[in-house]
Amino acid sequence: MKQNQDITRDRELLLGLAKGDDKSLEIIYSENFPVVLRMILQHNGSEDDAKDVFQEAIIVLYEKVQSGDFTLSSRLKTFLYSVCRHLWLKKVQRTYGLYALSPELEEVIPATEELEEHNARDQEFRIMEGAMSSIGQPCQTILEDYYLHKKSMQEIAEKFGYTNAENAKNQKYKCLMRLKKLFFDQYKTP
Repeated sequence: MKQNQDITRDRELLLGLAKGDDKSLEIIYSENFPVVLRMILQHNGSEDDAKDVFQEAIIVLYEKVQSGDFTLSSRLKTFLYSVCRHLWLKKVQRTYGLYALSPELEEVIPATEELEEHNARDQEFRIMEGAMSSIGQPCQTILEDYYLHKKSMQEIAEKFGYTNAENAKNQKYKCLMRLKKLFFDQYKTP
């Protein structure tokens, strides 16, 4: 019974993500990032590494959901964790070479992973980094405060001088839409 509820909830979160629902993204982040952070810290990574890897995994998930033919064959948390482990493995391989990998990490990803797909993911990540850095202030700080630092809308309103949390929420939404536009404008440009 619980497993069916979990699967239904995962599907609702994916539908929300596909529609650009901030709440779905927030739930996905809050429920999955801590596990990814712990995994990366245990394998010689930093919190910034974990944020980068998780952001890239969210982009992968978002694109799969947008494609329309994505079927989640596992729990959402399992899928995201696997994608993050894969991305971290690839980053460690690029940075330190194969010999620095722990046997546990080497087992994670099948050796048949296509290099082309990985390079495409790297490109998407670079585009997202570029979009985030070009979004400007206060949008960049608002999004980071909300999604990464878990600040409430009330705290953000006070920090930026908005009259109330609802105005801060509206600004956050505008910033998120602007980030998506920047990302997809750059993504579509060859």
